[in-house]
Parts: sequence; C-alpha cells; structure tokens
Amino acid sequence: MPEQYQLLIAGAGPAGLSAGIYGARMGLKTVVVSEVLGGQASENSLIENYPGFDRISGMELSEKMREQAEKWGVTLRVPERIVEFALQGEEKVVKTDQEIYSGLALIIATGAAHRKLGVPGEEEFRGRGISYCGTCDGPLFKGRTIAIVGGGNSAAVDTLILKDLAGKLYLIHRRDDLRADQILKERILKSNVTVLWHTEVKSIEGDRLVRRLRLFNNKTSAESVLEVDGVFIRVGEEPQSGLAKKAGVAVDETSHIVVNQKRETNIPGVYAAGDVTGGVYQIGTAVGDGITAAVNAYLFMTGGWYRKK
Repeated sequence: MPEQYQLLIAGAGPAGLSAGIYGARMGLKTVVVSEVLGGQASENSLIENYPGFDRISGMELSEKMREQAEKWGVTLRVPERIVEFALQGEEKVVKTDQEIYSGLALIIATGAAHRKLGVPGEEEFRGRGISYCGTCDGPLFKGRTIAIVGGGNSAAVDTLILKDLAGKLYLIHRRDDLRADQILKERILKSNVTVLWHTEVKSIEGDRLVRRLRLFNNKTSAESVLEVDGVFIRVGEEPQSGLAKKAGVAVDETSHIVVNQKRETNIPGVYAAGDVTGGVYQIGTAVGDGITAAVNAYLFMTGGWYRKK
C-alpha cells in the first residue's frame, strides 16, 4: 500500500524544501522525496546574493533548510529516485525506486540539470577531464590549465573560484559580453583570467584524459587549438520535466512546466515550482515559488483558509 500523505513534494532543492516548510507549518502531513538534498544549489561553494546571508555555501544553506523542514515535521526521503508520477486520479501518486507515496496534492520541484555542449568528445571524456561543477571537481585540477565554457552566473562563479587554484585559466564565451551579474563580470575582468570572446568549442580531444579543445571564432571564422588539462562546462540548465510530461503535465517548447501565478499546472491538485518552471534561475525565486505552490496546494485541499471542505 502507498504511504499516505496530504502534500507530496518531488524535489529537495530550495523550492521543494521551502514548500515543505510552509506545507508542514499549515498543518499538512508532508513528504519531500528526492535523489539529492539541495539540488544544484548545494553545488555552489559561495552564495552572496541570498537575503540574510552575506556569504554562505550552497550545502550549508541546504542543510539549514533541511533542519528547518524537519523541525516542522516534514518527512524527508533522500536519497530516493523518482521513477513515475500517476496524476489522473483524485489522489496523486509518486513512485520511487524504493517506495510509493500518495497524497491529495503534489508540488513538482525537480529542478534542472546541467546543459551539455553536444560536441564530439563530450560524452567520451566526461569524468576524465570534463566536469559540470567547478566547486565539486576544481581541486582535482590544482595548478593545471583549465577552461570554463559559459557566460552566465554559474560560469562566472566557477571562474572566480578556480582562478587562484588553476595554473592557467581560460573563460570561453561565444558572445562579446557576459550575462553574469555586473559585480561578477568586474571581478573577472580585473583578474588574471584570459577571456576568449566570440569563441565556441567545436570538439574536445585527448587520449585517456582531455588534452585539447578545438575552437572556432564566430566573428573571424578562425579555428584554433587550446591545450588544456580540464574543461568545466557551464552553459545553462535543462528542466527535469520528463516524468511530469509523461504523466500528462503540460510543458512549453523549452520543456519547462507551464504554470499560472498560483503555480498550478494543467492538472488540478498538481503544482510546480522552481527551475523546472523556467524564469529566473535563482535560489530566491525558487523559494518564493515553493511558498506560493504550498499555500495554494493548502487552499486546494481545504477549500479556503477556513477549511470549507
């Protein structure tokens, strides 16, 4: 028999944990199910833009959210890999590789995964010189020649983390300006990092490990080879919406789950929050989404603030 709850939450990143805190505080029997704690936020070794904390690591912030959620009575099931949603009946069902959970409402906060370049050599050398997380794997390349590919905040933060660790650091970006926050851009441009503008990676090559990148300048059409010991790919995120879509949840052309202002999906009783819905990929916006989804899930289950049902 499925374990019975009122509020099911798929995902234990900032959106899912915030939804859990609010759901439990409103008296709902709540479970949060996820393969990892903290989502991609936990990979950030330095967070400077989350209100209330001048500087904090992503893992520390995730742990604080977990502690608060458990304090209010949230059942946290981590690690469990979600394998299926069943959403067409009045009760919503989440199946994992270990258990089955049912509830009256579900919040999908499954986040996003690192986007790949899709170039030759990327799959071959993954884990052998290719990484998608500078915080996680940067120390493995101490004193070596490293390239970071990307132009957003994640690429910028990794660049600032690794610039004093690497022997030589390149930042490769296909445009002539970074999308990152201005303060991050200024720090990079004042550092010893070599920025390769208008540059695309066409292939990743090596023997047993990564040895070189073949590059293309999209302004001059010049081709070149860059000798490196490692490459960190930070070119955006892909929403983890596949299981939701398979269960009938509507997604847009970019595979983000479609929601309204209440974070409602096209299925009554099913909500979505955080990076899986697109918008601004930030911890603060994910927290707000989770809170909005939890409050509206509560109102859906009770019929209003005065429990009309």
